[in-house]
Amino acid sequence: MTESIVGNLHDQTTVAGRVDAGRAPDWVAAHWRTFRDGLLGERNGSPFPCFFGAESVRNGEPLYTAVPSTTDPDALLGLGRVLLEYLDTYREYADRASLVAFFAPPERPLPESEYHEALWHVLQFLHVHDPEPWPADIPTDPDDPYWEFCFGGEPMFPTCRAPFYGERKSRYSPVGLEITFQPRALFESLDATADTEFGQQARGIIQDRLVEYDGVCPHADLGDWGVEGDREWRQYMLSADDAQAPDTCPITVTREHPKSDRLAGGRGLDRPLDVEGPR
Repeated sequence: MTESIVGNLHDQTTVAGRVDAGRAPDWVAAHWRTFRDGLLGERNGSPFPCFFGAESVRNGEPLYTAVPSTTDPDALLGLGRVLLEYLDTYREYADRASLVAFFAPPERPLPESEYHEALWHVLQFLHVHDPEPWPADIPTDPDDPYWEFCFGGEPMFPTCRAPFYGERKSRYSPVGLEITFQPRALFESLDATADTEFGQQARGIIQDRLVEYDGVCPHADLGDWGVEGDREWRQYMLSADDAQAPDTCPITVTREHPKSDRLAGGRGLDRPLDVEGPR
């Protein structure tokens, strides 16, 4: 298939092949190469801290899209359609098939505060245009330890990489904003949630690797979903400078849906996923 990586859903083999053949925009190619090298390479003699993520990339399991803007409504509606398509696809595709979204780089270098604003603008836009109800068992208050972002009826963990990280290279992207969407069901299928013995062991290994890889202590905001005192939203984009990070979660969540019908009917698209299969 010949569909552009920008605005569409593709598997890793397709993305890598388009980049190697010079058939992807330069900014997409730069995102892919730095993302791949970051997750599969080493720093300070240590592999990438999240071994789930590293193994998934090594095995070609993630799915990908590229978004030309963090603010343009059409670009974000396109992301919403891709995300809905992904949610209808990932369970059958691979065990660790997260969705990696590469965003076009800004025209000028941005301070950390503007990356926080960009993330929450994207998530608020997706929520406002979500065609599915907010799940009944997930609170709408981000200050509740059981709150997490939801879209298409599914709770998920969107984690970010961005250019402003000086020390925490595990969260560093030199090109621009990257968001990896990971449904909670994905963690549950791997038995890797915080309430399992395996999940607790995995967290310990990841935190040990974080110390070695980043060369600094794990961020104070890292925690577990559902644990009193921990807040999910703070972990999506960890702060480098607390003064530039939001004090309260910059999203307004309500249960009344749909607020917009512009993504209604976006599920079950007839267009097949451009898939060549995990390597």
